[in-house]
Amino acid sequence: MLFRPRPVARVLRRISITSRRQSTDALLPSRSNYAEVLGSRYPTDSATNITPAIISKLPLRLHTKPDHPLNTLRTKIESHYADFAHLSSFSPLVTPFKNFDELAFPADHPGRSVTDSYYVNRDLMLRTHTSAHEVEVFGQGETKWLLTADVYRRDEIDGSHYPVFHQMEGARIFDASPTGMKEVEDDNERLSYHLAQSNIIIEDIPHISPTNPSQATHDPRHSELVAKNLKLSLNSLMLTLFGGATRDEPLRVRWIEAYFPFTSPSFEVEVFFRGKWLEILGSGVVRQSTLDTAKVPNKIGWAFGLGLERIAMILFSIPDIRLFWSEDQRFLSQFTHGQINTFKPYSRYPSCFKDVSFWAPQPEGLHENDFCDLVRDVASDLVEDVKKIDSFVHPKTNRTSLCYRINYRSMDRSLSNEEVNEIQAVVVARLKDQFGVEIR
Repeated sequence: MLFRPRPVARVLRRISITSRRQSTDALLPSRSNYAEVLGSRYPTDSATNITPAIISKLPLRLHTKPDHPLNTLRTKIESHYADFAHLSSFSPLVTPFKNFDELAFPADHPGRSVTDSYYVNRDLMLRTHTSAHEVEVFGQGETKWLLTADVYRRDEIDGSHYPVFHQMEGARIFDASPTGMKEVEDDNERLSYHLAQSNIIIEDIPHISPTNPSQATHDPRHSELVAKNLKLSLNSLMLTLFGGATRDEPLRVRWIEAYFPFTSPSFEVEVFFRGKWLEILGSGVVRQSTLDTAKVPNKIGWAFGLGLERIAMILFSIPDIRLFWSEDQRFLSQFTHGQINTFKPYSRYPSCFKDVSFWAPQPEGLHENDFCDLVRDVASDLVEDVKKIDSFVHPKTNRTSLCYRINYRSMDRSLSNEEVNEIQAVVVARLKDQFGVEIR
């Protein structure tokens, strides 16, 4: 059984760089029976694992900030789908039912675990994907829409992973009737003509196959047409996003079979960019159960989801995902709304590595995401990455020893060894207090 942390949604006294001699005991979090999130209080329970560091990110909504690279990318995609509804105002707080069950996630899906997702309590969580609003939007009568939002997942710490990131969901549904299929065919003809005139090479796969089947409730001919429409629409989007950067060479796009709980058939899209294949997004034909739950009868359609940071890091040449959260004008001043330009690094400050070794608590153990969340909550974006460098089980006591190396590196300034030592001391104190580990 994986260890479930004690409730940690409470006010944490943050480290003050100027208060160098502050006791580490004073920096330990106080326990509370409630979590204050976006101005409201919610009871905590054994599932609670949301942290103050994550709570502080909820109001920021980077995709709405003028001149920010994520906002530029969002508006570029919205311009491509100009006749779609553009949505971005949904609360990040959802029920597990809305986040998982409405989308046919199996009961044992790992995403439901407290080690993978952030819970305010067992009945309320932070959305892990924009698809959490699919049923709601379809139920409102929208047939063509884009939804952009911040999403939250517990994850490792490195240059390409962050517990908060931004997704864009796109969807389109048609009448499952001869009239609706004629609309799909006409759109397929229009898009095919456009792509045939463009400098693009598409490595396609069958729209439906035994390993990537249509749904039993769908007419296979309808599913084939809709899957083709999805591919053509996204090939056109890839041309908009990446075509201008390939100069005289054709843009190369390839399709790969995939599995997602909420679509079938399902696909991933890759683009060959700057010498390598890059995974861009996932997509597929919407599960009929999703439309049935939304009370949208006799419809069939497609949906896709993409991570804005992933694409922005590629297009803007941004090397570290933490930079999107920077308030440093040396970063922010490089970007103008509507323009995609190459980021120019202004400095790379030195690293300061600190190791921590400990005996994991018994019998629960300690999940790596719990450790990473603790480090983030103490040190915020002063940590570049965390790596497990050693693990062994004592042959006599059967206790597990773990050693993690924390790489402290600010994006904006040099860190002194003294202040890093003080941050590390708080990490160690929190480890002992919150998880009951024995430091080696």
